[in-house]
Amino acid sequence: MLKTLSQEILAERLLEKDDTVVVGTSGGPDSMALLHLLLGLNKELGWQLKLHIAHFNHQLRGQEAEKDAGFVQAAADSLSLPCTIEARPIAELAEKESLGIEEISRRERYEFLERVCLKIGSKIVAVGHHADDNSETILHRVLRGTGLRGLSGIPRSRRLSSGGNVRVIRPLLRMTAASLCEYLANTGIAYREDRTNESTEPMRNRIRHVILPLIETEVNPQVRDALTRLGEQAAWINEYLRETVHRTFETLIISHTDQALTLNADAMTRKSRIVQTELIRLAYLTFELGEQDLSFNHLVSVQELIAEKGSGKQVKLPGGMTVEKRYHQLVFSLPTDEPRETIAAEIAVHLPGCTLLPIRCLEINCSIDNAQPEDITRLRHARGKLEEHIDLEAVHPPLVVRKRRPGDRFFPLGAPGSKKLSDFLIDLKVDPKDRDRVAILCDQLGPIWIIGYRIDDRVKLTALTQRVLHLRARSLEP
Repeated sequence: MLKTLSQEILAERLLEKDDTVVVGTSGGPDSMALLHLLLGLNKELGWQLKLHIAHFNHQLRGQEAEKDAGFVQAAADSLSLPCTIEARPIAELAEKESLGIEEISRRERYEFLERVCLKIGSKIVAVGHHADDNSETILHRVLRGTGLRGLSGIPRSRRLSSGGNVRVIRPLLRMTAASLCEYLANTGIAYREDRTNESTEPMRNRIRHVILPLIETEVNPQVRDALTRLGEQAAWINEYLRETVHRTFETLIISHTDQALTLNADAMTRKSRIVQTELIRLAYLTFELGEQDLSFNHLVSVQELIAEKGSGKQVKLPGGMTVEKRYHQLVFSLPTDEPRETIAAEIAVHLPGCTLLPIRCLEINCSIDNAQPEDITRLRHARGKLEEHIDLEAVHPPLVVRKRRPGDRFFPLGAPGSKKLSDFLIDLKVDPKDRDRVAILCDQLGPIWIIGYRIDDRVKLTALTQRVLHLRARSLEP
């Protein structure tokens, strides 16, 4: 089992042998198997993983939840591993925000895991989902009427949050629950049972305890394998479709503001129906509305609108969005009481050189200077609201200026760690209507200068700096 796990992890580049890994540990059989298998890679195969246990208490099961937390802490102590435990009143949060328990639980749990990663300097969270979880997820989505993307099942690896640098991985996704239980029994590893998993009340549990066993007995004994293969093929198709749609989307944009997006409708009609629906979905997502309420019927309605030969017909989408066919254009818009400025998706910045940002009425100048050690202290203080000096060697060109994007994070100079850009601007009390107008200078790794506010810590001047990138922004307003 360890050898197979090692080969799969390395083949799919889930981990390097010396990575720092936060292990999401509930105390149940799946997460305890994951924890001990990762320890086994170190002990038996010479890996050097640095493991940190993280346990999130949802406070939904009273004393049982407290016992789970105690069990995980005791396991960490016995293994001499660091452990972080956090509790949140999920039921209270769900009621306060009028959201479902499952949705709030997932959000809070993953935000906790990301905080632990940022605190200890890790970029990887490992969780214990296995092959049975994946087949159950796919069947659940089929029964709910999922689209093609939902058939992909649980991803093997993905970003924990949009725009973030932390990945969540699932090393056990090809192992069955039975094989993991056999491993635990053979090695004598203790774990906690969550009694709510035995209930047949939630739909997920009915699929696990009633529907799948019935299909295995009456229809297809290999139904779990069949569902898993279906998921893998859907994932391949989705990956190809995602790459195609993202390349196509930029070529269709006629104009883009923070309140409206205009696409070339004629060009869209020449695309296949599946590409059209994914382009519509991507257009909707550019407004940061989320897609929980966006249904297949919504996508089909907009698709039918594209084919209309007239002008003026509209379709309403969740979040107050209106899609209107205007002759050869398809306009996605949100309600507004004031005109809003056009925001360019991104503008390439000359390095070195001068770049005009006419929409923002700014000019940005980049110049490169050699620096001696005695210059560094002086240059660190030679800064202003629209002037910064950074380490050129820490920059990964090309440079662009763009607006903020969902999930953008950076390490504000002088701050203890990473911060969401949205939270950074809120803390500075930037007016909500101005936050999307903030200009962000980025390299290939992300934001390096929130122009007028702060640089990223990774590009700051140090005693080893030899070449300095001098950044100056100038207002073009009279």
